[in-house]
Amino acid sequence: MKQMIMKVLLVGNGGREHAIAEAIARSKYGVELVVFANNVNPGIKKLAADYHVVDNLSHFDELREYVKKTKPDFAVVGPDNPIGDGMVDVLGEIGVASVAPFQAPAQLESSKYYTRELLERNLIPGNPRFRRFESEDGVYPFLEELGEDYVVKADGLMGGKGVKVSGDHLNSHEQAMGFVKECLSAGHSSVVIEEKFIGVEFSLMAFVDGEHLAYMPVVQDHKRAYEGDEGPNTGGMGTYSDVDHLLPFLTPEDVQQAKDISEAVIKAVKEDTGQPFKGILFGGFMATKSGVKLIEYNARFGDPEALNVLPLLETDFIDVCHAILNGELSTLTLSWKKQATVCLYVVPDGYPENSAKGEILEIGQMPEGVELFYSSVSEEGGVVKTTGSRSLGIVGIADTISEARVKALAGIEQVKGNIFYRKDIGSDELVQQRVETLKGVRG
Repeated sequence: MKQMIMKVLLVGNGGREHAIAEAIARSKYGVELVVFANNVNPGIKKLAADYHVVDNLSHFDELREYVKKTKPDFAVVGPDNPIGDGMVDVLGEIGVASVAPFQAPAQLESSKYYTRELLERNLIPGNPRFRRFESEDGVYPFLEELGEDYVVKADGLMGGKGVKVSGDHLNSHEQAMGFVKECLSAGHSSVVIEEKFIGVEFSLMAFVDGEHLAYMPVVQDHKRAYEGDEGPNTGGMGTYSDVDHLLPFLTPEDVQQAKDISEAVIKAVKEDTGQPFKGILFGGFMATKSGVKLIEYNARFGDPEALNVLPLLETDFIDVCHAILNGELSTLTLSWKKQATVCLYVVPDGYPENSAKGEILEIGQMPEGVELFYSSVSEEGGVVKTTGSRSLGIVGIADTISEARVKALAGIEQVKGNIFYRKDIGSDELVQQRVETLKGVRG
């Protein structure tokens, strides 16, 4: 590709989008970044030629005006809600292609039932027993049928917090019924109740050009707020990846099973909707006694997962974007650094239920081998403050998971304020616990 100056529209302002912005900024091409966001991310703003703040990312009339003003060559849409609301369709109507899927194929994330039904109808492996309910009628008998192992999911987007699992969040069928009522009263048209998988989770993301998938290093996420995987679910307290781009508890065969599911799903969703899925497919999987199962799909980068993988990407991110948009991923060989990563999220004290807001964060110089990504913060006059959600992603990069964790912890020592974080993510003990758990599951 010849040298060019291009303009890229980035939608979003979280840690994930900061990682995307940094990947764009590393490009060998001349890139001008323009941003459509609902808050000021100081890390992204430093990289942007223009930064536009709106109340709601799905205010598409304002998006059209911004695109008319800035004239981007293409867009990268980060968050789930605008994708699910049809932002990519709107951008397409005004001549801007997106590294994100149209609304119909994005149902893989926006509707839990759609994905389950798609797998069932196309005989794709990885599904549990499941049923959709539009009211409370019939819920209790199905819970009784599943016994103690079940999952209740809102059939829609809830920022990664619309799922509750028996034994973790739900200790009785009565509590499950209460969550069903909560989801339906919150405006969701239905809930999906599934058989609970027993095993160990992992995340496998892929760049997708409609037909071809190019995979990223495998990552493990930790949703629970407190050490030892205790406490309420969050958007993700931290993640790690290994130097071989597998994980210590997985085999290459496990990852291949996940890839086979994703490839079958991408083919099926194109046949079903008539539109190719272009962008990032993020599969949450579980390795079980009977093989790899699908937990759910997301139609965008994971957060924190993007913070782990994008710093490792050696291939020019702009080349990857063009390959996605032009259906040419099969001609591009992705190159990744052979290193491990540990991402630890710094969050306000009290997160996620009673988060401290407006607390000043003092951020020093990050040590060598540590990346800092701003997430949900505000900045005024050079002062960074918490806003109530996850504040900073600190990523250690090294030759082993253990060394990467040490670096991430050293990075967090440079952050002062009313904060907390999980120290155990990426620890030898927690990683070995996953290894032993899966051994036990598999017998």
